[in-house]
Amino acid sequence: MAILLGIDTGGTYTDAVLFDDDISPGSTASGGVIGSAKALTTKHDLAEGIRNAIDAVLPAAPPDIRLVSLSTTLATNAIVEGHGTPVCLLLVGYPRDALDLAGLRQAVGNDPVVFIDGGHTVSGEEQMPLDVEAARQAILAHAPKVTAFAVSGYFAVRNPEHELAVRDMARALTGLPVSCGHELTSALDAPRRALTTVINARLIPLLQQLILAVRGILEEKGVRASLMVVKGDGSLIDAEVALRQPVQTILSGPAASVVGARFLSGEDDVLVVDMGGTTSDVALLQGGRPVLNRDGATVGGWRTMVEAVAVHTFGLGGDSEVRLNEAEQLVVGPRRVVPLSLLAQQRPHVLDVLRRQLAAQDAERGVDARNAVGQFALRQRSLEAGRGTLTREQQLVWDMLGDGIVSLAELFAEPRAAYFRRLALSQLVDRSLVVISAFTPTDAAHVLGYQSDWSAEASSLGAALWARRWHGVWGESQGQEGPEDATAFSQRVMRQVVVQSGRALVAAALAEAHGVELEDGNGTQHNAIRHLFVDRALDGLAHEDAVLDVTLALRRPIVAIGAPVATYYPTVAQRLHTRLCIPPYAGNANAVGAVAGGVMQTVRAQIKLLDAEQGYRVHLPTGIHDFPDLQAAADFALCETGRLAEAQAREAGAADVQVQSQRHDHIARIRKDEVYEDMYIDTEVVALAFGRPKLAERLAES
Repeated sequence: MAILLGIDTGGTYTDAVLFDDDISPGSTASGGVIGSAKALTTKHDLAEGIRNAIDAVLPAAPPDIRLVSLSTTLATNAIVEGHGTPVCLLLVGYPRDALDLAGLRQAVGNDPVVFIDGGHTVSGEEQMPLDVEAARQAILAHAPKVTAFAVSGYFAVRNPEHELAVRDMARALTGLPVSCGHELTSALDAPRRALTTVINARLIPLLQQLILAVRGILEEKGVRASLMVVKGDGSLIDAEVALRQPVQTILSGPAASVVGARFLSGEDDVLVVDMGGTTSDVALLQGGRPVLNRDGATVGGWRTMVEAVAVHTFGLGGDSEVRLNEAEQLVVGPRRVVPLSLLAQQRPHVLDVLRRQLAAQDAERGVDARNAVGQFALRQRSLEAGRGTLTREQQLVWDMLGDGIVSLAELFAEPRAAYFRRLALSQLVDRSLVVISAFTPTDAAHVLGYQSDWSAEASSLGAALWARRWHGVWGESQGQEGPEDATAFSQRVMRQVVVQSGRALVAAALAEAHGVELEDGNGTQHNAIRHLFVDRALDGLAHEDAVLDVTLALRRPIVAIGAPVATYYPTVAQRLHTRLCIPPYAGNANAVGAVAGGVMQTVRAQIKLLDAEQGYRVHLPTGIHDFPDLQAAADFALCETGRLAEAQAREAGAADVQVQSQRHDHIARIRKDEVYEDMYIDTEVVALAFGRPKLAERLAES
């Protein structure tokens, strides 16, 4: 029996599963899962949440675990939040205006950038000799102030000679990590390739800290196993490779979700939705494989050149904030808050505050305080060295929070100060210094009996406060005699989650199949159509005044994973007239995906015609090679890409590697002198190497 340990760090929870690799999918109801556990994700230190999840899943005498695989939000969160260490960008042969393209200048920020003469042409010829001395001086000058170097050469994907020379020089002179653009992507678009290289270099120290911490935890537990990390395309790489190319792990979590959903469900052509505490991620499976974004994943506003799962993310989860929008309509999300039920479970005195607020009369409070009942603020992490960067109002709010929990109704009790305190609090939340607790779908589920993990009383009190507020907004104008009770309001929240969940599926299906964005950036027409057709088909209410009856049918089944899906998605699937699959261990599918995937490495080569006399040139990640005819060039490219892909797969941790190679000749049909002729454009050769991860040797019998 080969036991594997899968770990996934999500926005709210960190999951861990023990997995028997000798059990094939579908052969048992568990699909190989022999143990699972959850722990709250600790964003200030991901290793802490990982430790708690491992502690919960491992028995007192841990089995002989032979592989540990981790899917992590670290890279994605670091990019979104603008975290990262200082790097030096060395641009070889780039024009000086390159910084103004693809958002490169904004991405680099205050980090040093050095332009070095060199680079190549589109055909791989040297456009200018590499200025070795300038490179050497730049490396030595900036090494003391940075943690890594990013090297991007002009047309390096057609000839990496100068990139490799600068990389080797930087490593030899400084010993610091060096990222090269051609090692991360083979696609053209020099500024975007440079941006991707900068992000990769910045992430190296962060991922190194996480991997070292995880290794330390495993060592404490006596687990001596291979450590893998999930890439954004769902495949696995050895931790050492991930340390060199951490940018490949962006969207690692959603990718693990899709792989886990495929493994547990056995479905091939479906929409996969992963509903967690913070977001809902929707992706498409075709032929059992996730559809990838070939143009590169966009994270935190930066469009990288990393191939990753084409995932559509919506700010809707079990812990999303229930709120009123600008039109005073009830909506859920996109901000994540701490559920009242969880807060009261951890800090029972919150119940007394909620009871007092429910007993009080709203008329006694100002409008800001009235709208803030049932909400709390607490510090999420220490201020540390950043204390001096707070504004006067931010410092005031920070000090008022102290080390405890403060009711927002109390914080906004002074009407003249409420606006400024609300603004300062919002800014502290944006900086992840403070977190808000409020009523969520998780609380509604506690009120209605779908969940019983935490304090149902806190959820009921929060729902009752909301019901009274809702009556003040809508009840009297619609002839409602009295406030809804907590149960009725919670049912209203549940209906809204169903509508928004269904809308997310429809939006993802329209975007993938037809390139249509259901949510247009400025609202207006698309939102009106969405409300009249999509929302009405999903809300399940009778509309006697409607001219049209609306029905939607999703022509793909849904595989739903994540802890909250059993509460909402049976209704979503019913209203979209499609089949629903919630597989066993749906709440831990991300962690299953972390170990159920395989290693996959792709190497591409391009063949270009130089001219009739010079013949054909093969462009490889290792350099250029010329041949007199196309067949000789293609044979070499097929052989070399296959060799490189197999070597990369083995380095990434694969065993029993298989290689598949394809050749694509691009031919254009042109008209010449009233006759149509075939004109050769180029040839692309792609080698795909794949295999299951190599397992650590079994521990010797003691």
